[in-house]
Amino acid sequence: MTITLYELAGTDLSRPFSPHCWKTAMALAHKGLDFDRKTVSVTQVPQVEGGVSKTVPVIRDGSRVVADSFLIADYLEETYPDRPSLFGGEGGQAMARFVESWSQSTLHAALNVIALQEIHDRLAPEDQAYFIPSREARLGKSFDEVAALRDAEIAGFSAKLTPLRVMLKSQPWIGGSSPLFADYIVFGALQWVRLVSTARLLEEGDAVTDWFERCLDLHGGLGRSAPAAG
Repeated sequence: MTITLYELAGTDLSRPFSPHCWKTAMALAHKGLDFDRKTVSVTQVPQVEGGVSKTVPVIRDGSRVVADSFLIADYLEETYPDRPSLFGGEGGQAMARFVESWSQSTLHAALNVIALQEIHDRLAPEDQAYFIPSREARLGKSFDEVAALRDAEIAGFSAKLTPLRVMLKSQPWIGGSSPLFADYIVFGALQWVRLVSTARLLEEGDAVTDWFERCLDLHGGLGRSAPAAG
């Protein structure tokens, strides 16, 4: 049975941009599961599966509906144990929790500032009207105040990747010899900005850039199938 993945997109449906939805898409592909991608707009999220969640991703797998990217990964691992593991064991699951916390607190905090205006500009008018007050409330700043921080966040972003950069000197993936869900967590963050923003945050020849390019090629080029922002 094909799994349905609900994911977020703006007016360009070829660029579903939510970092959390990309985690789930990569996790489903990692497991080798068939899935359909159903895009929804910001204001359509409350209608998904009868309002099961205020956010996406949400998946439907037969009679089961699961929300939240990490809970979905846990569900896939438990439900399909005979398929490639997303965690490689309990330790890998705990590691992924740490990676998610680091990504959310460090990378997402910067990317929310860097890409905020560009995300807004890629939404339909009715979604823009919701997006502005919701993000201002989340960030505790006006759009103009956030925009004033953008250049500084771009300039400082490479340094935020230092832990990943150093680690990649000794292993090709966060998961070790092969990618795990922890890789998809960080990939989702960088894929997000790749799809919505013209800011170029990764430098040629950097170990992080090489890792990201390998991620784009995983699972038949699933990540690369969505065109980068022009």
